[in-house]
Amino acid sequence: MKSEPGRGIPLWVEAPSVVVLALLSILEGFRSAGGTLADPAPWVGAIASFAALGRYRIARTTAVLALASVACGCVLPLLVMLYHFTSRGRLREMWVCLAIAVVAGVPWLAIALARGQSLLEGRVTTWTGLGNPVLAGLALALGMWAGSRRRLMEALRGQVEQLRVERELRAEQARSAERARIAREMHDVLAHRLSLLMLHTGVLQMHAQSLPPAVVARIDLLRGTAGQALDDLREVLGALRSEAPTGTGRTKAVTAPALQDLAELLAEARAAGQLIDSEVSGDAASASTSHRLAVHRLVREALTNARKHACTAPVGVRVHYGPPATTVEVVNGPVVDAKEFTAPEAAADGPVAEPPAVREPSTAPAEPALPADSALSGGYGLIGLAERVSALGGHLYTGATGGGWRLSARLPVSSANPCSGSDLAPGTVLPQVSVS
Repeated sequence: MKSEPGRGIPLWVEAPSVVVLALLSILEGFRSAGGTLADPAPWVGAIASFAALGRYRIARTTAVLALASVACGCVLPLLVMLYHFTSRGRLREMWVCLAIAVVAGVPWLAIALARGQSLLEGRVTTWTGLGNPVLAGLALALGMWAGSRRRLMEALRGQVEQLRVERELRAEQARSAERARIAREMHDVLAHRLSLLMLHTGVLQMHAQSLPPAVVARIDLLRGTAGQALDDLREVLGALRSEAPTGTGRTKAVTAPALQDLAELLAEARAAGQLIDSEVSGDAASASTSHRLAVHRLVREALTNARKHACTAPVGVRVHYGPPATTVEVVNGPVVDAKEFTAPEAAADGPVAEPPAVREPSTAPAEPALPADSALSGGYGLIGLAERVSALGGHLYTGATGGGWRLSARLPVSSANPCSGSDLAPGTVLPQVSVS
């Protein structure tokens, strides 16, 4: 059985309560009528009690019936309506009901005084007794508390929904930022290769006298097509650059971010005090530029997370360049007690000291952090990594393991690998070549 719109209590719970309210109203009306069922008071009170079920849809009609029962000496249905109006913030209706209820007692008071009856007997006790004002005050107090609690819960639900939407937007922003990073990096690499192609074709053009005319025509076509491709590439992806133009009006040279040596990254982490046991296998030079970019980002993100959340924990780094796939695995162990451990100096080539006994395993980091140079912060680094790995057709896994944290990725190697970066040395400066 569904509750009506706006109903705070399920109907299957409220219906038995209304039956109890009707029985109490009949007893109250029977007492105020002088102990007879021939008086309409008990039955008006019962009708008003059952009508309370519709107070969410026909509140004013229910209030009229409750006031009619008050006029007959039955006040319980009115208490329900006072609570309802106060909890819903309908203060105008609440004050109108109170005023009418007070005015309804004037005729009975006048009749009792004219007949010389006691004001503490009969129907007039509905207004002269102390019990009903106390019950009315209690109903108003409970209504105000319920209304405040309802508004608080609505505000909290609104905040939770706002936080959910904000988190989704930030996650989408992290994915977009990672896509832009990939586009910038591939723009640098492709621009460099097109520049090399134009350079070599230019050298061939200088020796055109010794070449057949058909070959010279093909070389001219190749150089012109490469220049047009470079211009189109800059037009599409050039807006993604974050570097501002220099004072001379030229865009400054960009260092290829994909080709920073992985050993340098591990050496920097060891210099920062991390215990790192690394193993790199396979031919990195034969891997595609996009794979080396992804490996560098994965290792850097994992080391940053371990340094932030488990700074004294030993870290194991395993990288294998395929085929059939490039795999990365970074695992940090339980946190070592900082009082018992002093981080060694950087030792990229030397053995890593064994850590002392560890304390109870710690939980995994709740929010992995981004590198310091990332555009976003607040635990969205893994979202960007997942976007990058997914773009390469791979799989990313992160989770707790043995009191520490594990990050692993598998990037399948395509049979055709035209993007191999063997001709780009680490730290290569990519000039911005323009074709006239």
